[in-house]
Amino acid sequence: MSAALPPLIQSYKADSESVYNTWFINNEERLKAFRSIRRGVQQVVKDIKAGSFGNDFKGTSLEFVLSVISEQKQVFQGAAHPFYWKPKLRIPDIYEHEDNKRAFGQFLESCLAATTEQQLLREIDLLDRRKIKGLGPAVASILYFLHPTLMPPCNTAIVNGFNALFGEKIKLGSWAEYLRMRERLRDLNQEHRQHLSLDYGALAGLLFDVGVKKMIAGDQQFASDEDRDKYQQQARKRHQEVQTEAQEQNQHTQMQHHLLRIGKALGCDVTTAINDRNRLCHGQKLSFLCLDQHPELPVPADVATTIRLIDVVWFAPGTNRVVAAFEVEKSTSIYSGILRLTDLAFSMPEHETALYLVVPDAREKEVQAQLSRPAIRAAGATIHYILFSELSQHCEALCKFGDTPSAMRKIARNVL
Repeated sequence: MSAALPPLIQSYKADSESVYNTWFINNEERLKAFRSIRRGVQQVVKDIKAGSFGNDFKGTSLEFVLSVISEQKQVFQGAAHPFYWKPKLRIPDIYEHEDNKRAFGQFLESCLAATTEQQLLREIDLLDRRKIKGLGPAVASILYFLHPTLMPPCNTAIVNGFNALFGEKIKLGSWAEYLRMRERLRDLNQEHRQHLSLDYGALAGLLFDVGVKKMIAGDQQFASDEDRDKYQQQARKRHQEVQTEAQEQNQHTQMQHHLLRIGKALGCDVTTAINDRNRLCHGQKLSFLCLDQHPELPVPADVATTIRLIDVVWFAPGTNRVVAAFEVEKSTSIYSGILRLTDLAFSMPEHETALYLVVPDAREKEVQAQLSRPAIRAAGATIHYILFSELSQHCEALCKFGDTPSAMRKIARNVL
């Protein structure tokens, strides 16, 4: 099958609705997710150390991590399910069993600090030896976002795709089986990296598309007409999702355009997320409203990278002082947007930056719930929110009659 992979990879990359094109490339949310997930995992470790992690999945920092992962398109849908606490089965046994909880936290902390393949494999071996009931290679989806060039994600569709392509019988739920699959994928990724990527996400997406029979490989066949109908229905669903995402992206760009126009009208220097500069709104590229370059900021390189991915930032004219920052949310995690804004606020507290989430009207209750969470309140950063409808309605008036960046408070809301 290795010899047959190049044409399959070409078909995969040519399909506009493949995981490669709808998630792996040209996807700002994917790029933003890596730091948000790393920050979330750090919080999980911190909570376990402090004894505040809780005895259920719901409401924990782990739920935040898996929510961000689950929002990363089709390939990660359902990533949270293996971590739901099932008290009758007592799986995964990391919520009420204190020793297991501590071992899980130590595993995550070691994986955060790891820099080599050998270190990660050693930590997996140590975790596997504990035989924690219900805690298997589903964890690999977390590891992928910590080390995307070292650990591939793992779920049912990916394993099914691997088995279909290579005639294997890898079993889901076994670390030994996952590592056996990973060895084969490592060799394949090296062999075909000129067509894929060092990042395992590209190859995992291919396996996923084969696993759900979006792509038919080799002798793989539909088991029955009912089987064929099922996967055709899935294909139609994905087509609809792609169309919906395009509509959401257009609305997202429209909100960025409003914010850039308002910022310039209020006398600020403005920038948009570095990977959004070439987006068009009403025939105008966002870059034509922005500074040519993002100002240098007095923060570590990884924090500066995160700030450059914030949807819109306003600077005091001619300086690098951030006066306002805006995260525009679509259907993605509000929590990850909050993390980026708090990163900025805590890294440069002397800037006294006004922080805003810009959200669809239908998500107002969700943003209120997120901003009301004790962990967010304890962080100490004040974040206001603006509804899409109100930003659109008042854009022209703010451009015409606004005098300072604080004018945005007139349409912003907060959680009391």
